[in-house]
Amino acid sequence: MISGKTRLIAHIGVPTESFKAPMIYNPFFEARGVDAVVVPMGCRAEDYPQFLKLTFRLTNILGALITMPHKVTTVSLVDEVSTTARIAGACNAVRLAADGRLVGDMFDGEGFVRGVLRKGVELAGRRVLVVGSGGVGSAIAASLAARKVGRIGLFDAAPAMAESLAARLRAHYPAIEVATGSNDPADQDLVVNATPLGMSAGDPMPFDVARLSPSTFVGEVVMKSETTQLLAAAKARGCRVQIGLDMLFEQIPAYLEFFGLPSATAEELRSLARIAY
Repeated sequence: MISGKTRLIAHIGVPTESFKAPMIYNPFFEARGVDAVVVPMGCRAEDYPQFLKLTFRLTNILGALITMPHKVTTVSLVDEVSTTARIAGACNAVRLAADGRLVGDMFDGEGFVRGVLRKGVELAGRRVLVVGSGGVGSAIAASLAARKVGRIGLFDAAPAMAESLAARLRAHYPAIEVATGSNDPADQDLVVNATPLGMSAGDPMPFDVARLSPSTFVGEVVMKSETTQLLAAAKARGCRVQIGLDMLFEQIPAYLEFFGLPSATAEELRSLARIAY
């Protein structure tokens, strides 16, 4: 029940049709008696800088969840960012500090990595490929580096983005080999699709699935459907996979703590969620 006392968490991005967070947070808030609500807000890139500032002028705003295409832009719009967000070059959460400053953080990478680890995947010393160097790809690469992988391959349709991410990773993790320019998944232990490819019918594959080894673990960030075309093809190759929603469920406890709300386990969130596609 929304009342005049309800605090708002804005879920900002475009298009909103693929948003899943409201169907996870809001049932949890209802079950726990938390007077807050996540509201999807569609905002185009050209309107976003002004819109974000105005959103935090609301007197009942608690925070904001930031998704595509605004995660990278957000870093330059807030007053303070975490170390993880600085390395990733992106933010997916913003809250208002007591002194009025906007504080940004990034939980995509942590959510993705927690999900992979809970599936028994060993990361230390392994070879990984992250396709897509935007906000989510950068965050995942940063979190994988923090887990001391042996080698990170980066690929993006805009090569400058991959090179920029590579430079940040090398500066913070000089012991890890970082390569750019190839999306060949052969001989990788973990391959991640961190691009929007798969959100629309007819999208090409982010990499050549025929080059996957059955021993390669394939992770997805697209949440348009539970089993995307990529994951279906990877499974057909014999690969173990992680669906996009796993990243979301695993990072929500960190979000809740960031916003000063009661936390939850991924299992509790799954049991309450009302996901629809």
